[in-house]
Amino acid sequence: MTRALRTGLAALLAALVTASLAPATPAGAAAPGNVSDRTSDRAGKRDLPGNGPNRTGGTDYYVDATNGRDDAAGTSRKTAWRSLAKVNATTFGPGDRILLKAGEQWHDEQLWPKGSGRAKQPITISAYGDPRARLPYIATNGKVPNPFRADGTKNPETVGLTGAIVLRNQQYFEIDHVELSNDDDFATDITTGTYVRDGISVSINADLLEAGADSVMDHFRVSDVHVHDLDGPSTWQKIHYGGVNFQVFGSKSYKEYGTGGHYFKDVRIENNTFKKVELHAVQFAFNWFAADGQDAGEYDESGKFHEGWEQLWVRTRDLYSRDVSISHNYAESVGQGAFQFANSKHLISEYNEVNGFLQRYDAVSCGLYLWAGADSVMQYNEVYGGPDNEFDGTPWDLEYTNFNVTYQFNYSHDNAAGWMAYMGNSSNSVARYNLSVNDNGVLVKNMLSTNYSPTYFANNTFVYDGADLDTFHDETFLSTVYFLNNIFYNTSKTDATPWYRRTGALRQAVFSNNDYYEASGTHSPQEPADPRGLRVDPKFVGDPAGYVTGAGVKNIRKAAAHFRLRGNSPLIDAGRYNPHLGKEDFLGTHIYYGDAPDIGMAESRRGKKVHDPVDDDPIEEETGDDRVNLALGKPVTASSTHPGANGTLVAKNLTDGDPATRWAAADDASYPITLDVDFGADTTFDEVYLDEYTDSGTNPRVKSFELQRWDAAGGSWVTFAQGSDGIGHDRSVTGFGDVTTSKLRVSLTERLPDEEYSPTMTEIAVHRADG
Repeated sequence: MTRALRTGLAALLAALVTASLAPATPAGAAAPGNVSDRTSDRAGKRDLPGNGPNRTGGTDYYVDATNGRDDAAGTSRKTAWRSLAKVNATTFGPGDRILLKAGEQWHDEQLWPKGSGRAKQPITISAYGDPRARLPYIATNGKVPNPFRADGTKNPETVGLTGAIVLRNQQYFEIDHVELSNDDDFATDITTGTYVRDGISVSINADLLEAGADSVMDHFRVSDVHVHDLDGPSTWQKIHYGGVNFQVFGSKSYKEYGTGGHYFKDVRIENNTFKKVELHAVQFAFNWFAADGQDAGEYDESGKFHEGWEQLWVRTRDLYSRDVSISHNYAESVGQGAFQFANSKHLISEYNEVNGFLQRYDAVSCGLYLWAGADSVMQYNEVYGGPDNEFDGTPWDLEYTNFNVTYQFNYSHDNAAGWMAYMGNSSNSVARYNLSVNDNGVLVKNMLSTNYSPTYFANNTFVYDGADLDTFHDETFLSTVYFLNNIFYNTSKTDATPWYRRTGALRQAVFSNNDYYEASGTHSPQEPADPRGLRVDPKFVGDPAGYVTGAGVKNIRKAAAHFRLRGNSPLIDAGRYNPHLGKEDFLGTHIYYGDAPDIGMAESRRGKKVHDPVDDDPIEEETGDDRVNLALGKPVTASSTHPGANGTLVAKNLTDGDPATRWAAADDASYPITLDVDFGADTTFDEVYLDEYTDSGTNPRVKSFELQRWDAAGGSWVTFAQGSDGIGHDRSVTGFGDVTTSKLRVSLTERLPDEEYSPTMTEIAVHRADG
C-alpha cells in the first residue's frame, strides 16, 4: 500500500474501532464490541485450546459466567464455576487448566489464581467453547487496589496487584486466548491521580517472599491475548503499568536482598494485540528495588560513577531476567513507550509492530527499547506514528547501561521526533541494517555519557526531508562512534542536511564509506569529513516517495526491499567490511558478495560470495590526528585530586591519550587548581589542547584558566595564554607563538558560578604546527 491508501484505511479503522469501543450504556455497565485480533487471526480458523485434551497431567476447571455455579465441582462443562472469585480462592497444582468460556464476560473482577506449576506442567489460563464466539472477556473496570500509600511511597502489600489478571511470586504459568480491559470509562482519559491499571500483571515481590523461598520465577507464556482500554494519568508515578507487565518490587535497598535471584526466566510474550493502553503495551522486568540517593550509586571498573537509577547494580549483582522472547505483537495508540524492556539479558524482540506511541505522555520514552540490559537483539520490528517530542520520542533507543545490545533489520517511518535515542554508559552497542523513512526529527538523538567501547552505526538507510529534519545529531558525541556504509538520502530540493546544532558535536564521530545524497544538489558545509564517502544517487529499486506502509510486520522484508539497490547502483561494492556488520543484511542476504560490502541496508548478490570475511583494513586503527602529542605519557602533578572512584580519578589520566579516562579535583579544592605536565626536557610547542569531562549529570565547570611555562632561570611560572570563556570540549589554545619550556602548568582559576562541584578533565595534549 502507498501512504495515501494506508492513511485512508487507518482513518476508517480508527472510526470503526472508536465506535466499537464506546460503551453504549453508563461506563462499565456494557462491554465494548468485539475487536478483531489481527495477530492471532482466529475468526473460526482454529479451535480453542480448552476444547482439546489436557496433556500436562492436571485437572481442568471450567468457568461459565452465565450458567456456572460456584458451589459446583468446576471440573466439567456441566459443573462449571461462575465467578472469578471462586477461581481466586482456589490453589491450583501443576498441570491444571483454568478454562474460561468463550462469549462470556466477567465485570468488576480480577483473576488471581493461587499456586504454581512446575517444569513441563504449567498452570494454564485459556478458553473453551465455540471458537467463533468472542474471546472470554475480563473487564476489571478499574476495580484494583492502589499500589501507593497515602504518602506516595509504594505499598509492599498492593504493588503488582493492579491487573485484570494477577500473578505474584508464582511461576510456570501459560495465559492465552482471553480479552482484557481495565477502565471504568472508555470515553474519557484519566489525566490526574495515582491510578495504576494493568492487563496482565506478573510480579516478584521480594518483601513477601519467605526466607529461603525461590526468588527466580520461571516459565511464562502469554499469547493470543487481546488487551485494550487500560487507563491511567500517563504521568510518571515511579511505577510502570501496561498491557502485559512484569516487574520486580522491593521496598528496601537492593543491597539488602543479596546477589542473584529476583528475576524472571524463560518468558515468551507472543501474538498479542494491545490497543489504547497506558503506559505501555509490554513492560518487561523493570526492577524497583530502592535505588534513590547518593548511596545507591556505584563506581564502575573505569572509575565512572553511576547513580542508582542507572541500574549498573543489576549487572554487578546479576539481577538480570533472562531467556526472553517478545515477538509478533501489535500495539496501537499507546500512552507512553509501547515496548519497554529492562534489566534483561538474552532477550530477543522481533516482529513487533507499533502504530502510535507517546500518545498521551509528553516526556521521555521511546517506541521499543531495552534499558540496562545485556546480550540482546531487537530485530524485524516496525514502529511508526511517534510524536514530535523534544525529549526522546524516537522509535528506538540505545539506552543507559546496555552491554552487547544490537538493533538490526528494523523499519521505522513517520516518527516526528527522529530515529534513535542514544544515551551512553554502554558497551558494544550496534545499530546495523535498519531502514528509516521520514523520521524527521533528530536521526541520532542525545548521548549524555561516554561509553565503555565504541558504538557502531553500520549499513543503515536513512531517507528524510532535510527541510523538516531538526539535525542529524543534537548534542555532542562524547566518545567514539563509527558510521560505516550508511546511506543519507535527503529528499528536500531546497534544504541541505543539517548535521548538528552544537559546535564540535561530531568530534568523536568517525565517518567512512557513507553515501551523502542531496536531492537539491547542494551539500551542507556541516557535512562530516569522509575521505571514502560518496555523493551519488543510490538508485533504489523503488521511488522513495512511495515507500511501503500498512503491509504489516509479517511483510517487513517486502517493505524494506523497496530500498534495495538496482544492479547499476554506484553503491555496490563501495562499502568497507567490519566484523560489527554481522552475517546478513535486512533481506537475509549473506554479507558479502564482490569486492566489498555494499552501502545501505541491502547487499546485492553481485560478484563472488565471500564466505568468511576478514577485516584487513580496521577502521579502529585509523587516527584522526597524526600529529605528535608532546605530552603523551608525561607525568602530571595535580594540586588536588578527588578521593573517590577507588582512586582512579588521578592526574596521569590527562596524558594517557584515552578520552574515556579522567582526572577530577576534590569537591573542596581551593583555586587556582593546578595541573603540571613535566616534559623532562625543554620542549617547543605552539598549541595546547584541553578537554573537560561531561556526562548526563556533569556539565563543563571551568570558567577561566591560565597556561603557564616554567622559567628555570627565574624559578617561577610565567603566564603565556589565558581564557575567561571556559574550556568545555576540544578547546585548542593557539596564537601565543612558540613556547619552549620543560614544564607546562594548566591553572584552573575559577569555576562557573552555577556549578556545585570542582572541575574534571579528560585530556591535556601539546602540539607543534610542524608536527
